[in-house]
Formats: sequence, structure tokens, C-alpha cells
Amino acid sequence: MALLNQLVLKNRRGAVLFISMIFIIIFSTLAISTVTICGTNAQVANNQYKVNNARACAESGLEVTRYWMNRVSIPGTTEPSQRLSQIAYSLQNLLYENNITNITTSFNGSTILISNATLDSSMNKYFSATISQVNTDKLQVDVTGSYGSTKRTVRVNYNFGTRANTVFDFGVATKGPLSLSGNVELDGINISVESNAYIESEDSILALSITGNSQIAGNVKIVNPIATVDLKGGHAGIGGETGQDAVDNHVEFGVPPTEFPEPNPRYFEPYAINIVDSNTDTSSDTALENIRILANTNPTFSGHATVKGVVFIESPNIVLFTGTANLTAIIAGDGDWTDDSATNKITFLGDVESSPISELPYEEQFEGLHNETGTFVIAPGFYVTFGGSFATLSGAIAGNGIEFNGNAGGVINGSILNYSNKEMSLCGNNDLYFNRSGIDDIPAGFVPEIVFNYDPGSYSEIML
Repeated sequence: MALLNQLVLKNRRGAVLFISMIFIIIFSTLAISTVTICGTNAQVANNQYKVNNARACAESGLEVTRYWMNRVSIPGTTEPSQRLSQIAYSLQNLLYENNITNITTSFNGSTILISNATLDSSMNKYFSATISQVNTDKLQVDVTGSYGSTKRTVRVNYNFGTRANTVFDFGVATKGPLSLSGNVELDGINISVESNAYIESEDSILALSITGNSQIAGNVKIVNPIATVDLKGGHAGIGGETGQDAVDNHVEFGVPPTEFPEPNPRYFEPYAINIVDSNTDTSSDTALENIRILANTNPTFSGHATVKGVVFIESPNIVLFTGTANLTAIIAGDGDWTDDSATNKITFLGDVESSPISELPYEEQFEGLHNETGTFVIAPGFYVTFGGSFATLSGAIAGNGIEFNGNAGGVINGSILNYSNKEMSLCGNNDLYFNRSGIDDIPAGFVPEIVFNYDPGSYSEIML
């Protein structure tokens, strides 16, 4: 019995050793597995860290690109095939003007390239981008973020659009100062805000001068933040108030610049097929259609002039209406919208009878003109003067220098746009009433800037 017990004990000691060895092997395996898993997880975490950093660089690059693209615009007359090159030029100039040196652009004819732009050099963080034109209405932007050797790319689209706010939101808009003297009143036909005035006056501290009994019924917005307003006379006022109350309550200084659309008078040139030159008799009563006044003709229409269709005036020229002008027409001058010399002039000394272009007869020579509404005078580089009375002027008036004097006054179905940096003068006994009700579209012949609208729904992460 004792011997049997000894054998059992020996067998049990062998089993314990065997079981212990099994547990040691199991725990060793678990330890090795744990170490392996931890190493793998650390590597995964490190890879994820790099990927997240690269994606964050791409997101940062996207925001930087959005910031500058929101400030890029190109002329509306740019041909679709030339838009990308114009964008490249505008973007490069914008960066240069703002002293941005860490972002460089290049254009290879089909793609705008932004090469490695530094986000954090100490962390080896960069981004690059490519901008390509998908079609006439869309841009595609790919932004690649780099963290070391790890890269991630995001893609978005921009849709072509036009700037929403323009100077046509005002009754009077002028790049230069505005002067009212005598008995001049600016008011709206429907509500006073139709006579709101916009003044840039970047070259003159005195942005607005009102003397005598002159008044602006609406409000005034001035771009120059240090500009001044001078009200002289007990009845000189703005927004229904006089004195300092008028300035404090109805004038805003330092407003953001608003777009002056590019005037494109040559849009109407194909209609002007009947020549007016030095041999044309303009001294008697005359009826004309779709006329082209050749350069240096300098005609004086001294009789009762009835004109239908388009009056296209080549520069240089001084065109004078001393008699009554009966116009169912658009007057277009082909001058330079940066020319403030007043070398070219369009002057109305007599009364003006203006009818909308939509009232032209439905005849072959006017085909296509009936829908070109909203414009009466589009004459960049011309100084435009009204000295006679009128009941209504049937559209916007634009030139480099606008003057109303004497008894010139009546209703203007649109806005007055002065592209000149020199003073715009309204003087005498003229009351101008603005009717901008129902005007939603840019008037004919004016080309708004093309801008680029970010499409958030197009966002995607791509593998290149």
C-alpha cells in the first residue's frame, strides 16, 4: 500500500510538471501575440496619424485655395477657351499684389499648378493643387496634402457665375466724388432707396458736396473710409434729414467696393450700318436709323432729330444735340472706360424724348434689338451732358463724366454710372426720379465679372 501511494505521488508530480509546461507555453504565446499585436497597432496608429496629417494638409490647402479663388474674377467678355489662362493670370496677380510668397502658380496651357506650398516646414507639411477646366461652366480643383512621404488628395468643383451685387443696385454710382448744387433732388419713383448713391472717391477726401436746396432722398455709401461730406445750406440733406444728422444717419463710410461692370458698346456695333460723316446734313429735321458716326465727324444735330435703333459713335468725337432729340435708341460710344480726359463728348442741350428700345417697329433692321433692354447711353470714355428737360430716359446712363445742368430733369428708368474718377456734377433746377422697379437683369451691353462659386456637394477624397 505504501508503495502504491509512492507511485501515485510520483505520477501526480509528473502531471503537475506537464500542466505547468503547458501553461508556460500558453502564456508565452499570449505574451508574444500581445507584443506582436501591440506592435501592429502601433504601426497602424502611426500610419493613421500620417494619413490624418496628410488629409489635414489637403483640407488646409483646400481652404487656402478657396480663400483666393473667392477673390479671383475675370472679365465677362473672356472667351470660354481663354478663361483658364485668364484665371491663371488673375490668380498670379492677386497673390503678387498681396505679397504672398509661399504660394507659386504656373500654367502649362491646360492646367494651373500650385506647387508645394508650405504649411509647416518643421513638420514637413505641404500642399499642392491643380486647377483644370471641365467645361465652359465648371472648374475642377484637386488639392494634395503631404505629410512627409504620405499624401492624400481631395477634389472639389467650382461653377462659373456672375457677381451678384453691382452698381445697378443704386440710383447714382460714381467712381469720383459727387456734387449737387442749386435745386437738385434725387428721389425714387416708388421708394426712396431707388435714389441711393454709391461713391468710391478714392482720390478725393471730399466725396460728397451738397449745397443750396439740393437733397438725396435715399442713403449714401462711400468706399473711402476717410472721406468727408460737406452740406451747405439749410435745406441741403440726405435721407430726409439735414445737417450732421443727415451724415450720421444716412451716410456709411468705408463700405466694400461694388463692381462696375465692364461696358461693351461694341456689342451693338453690328446694327450700325448707316454712316454719318462730315457730308451728312445734321442741321435740319432728320430721321435716322441704326447710324454709325465716324470718328472726327463732330456732328451737331440742330433740328428735330428722330433716331431709331442704335447710335454707334466712334472715338474721337464730339456729338451735340441742340434741338429736340426723339430717341427710340441705344447710344453707344466706343471709348476707353479708363479715359477721364473728356476729349469725347455727347451733349444734349435741347429736350430729349426717349422711348424704350422694345417699342421699335418689328422690322428687319431692328431684329434682335427689342430684347436688349435697360440701357439708354453706354459710352465709356465719353463725357455725357444733359442740359434740356425730359419726361423719361429709358435706361441706364454710363460714361466717363456725367453732368445734369440747367433744367434737365425727369424720370430715369435705371441707374446713372460714372466711370470717371473726376467729380460728377448735378446742378441747376433738375429733379431726377429713379425707377428701378422690376429691374433684375444687367442692362444690355454691360458685362458683369465672372466669379467662381464653390460647390460643397462635389467634395470627395480621391486616389491618384
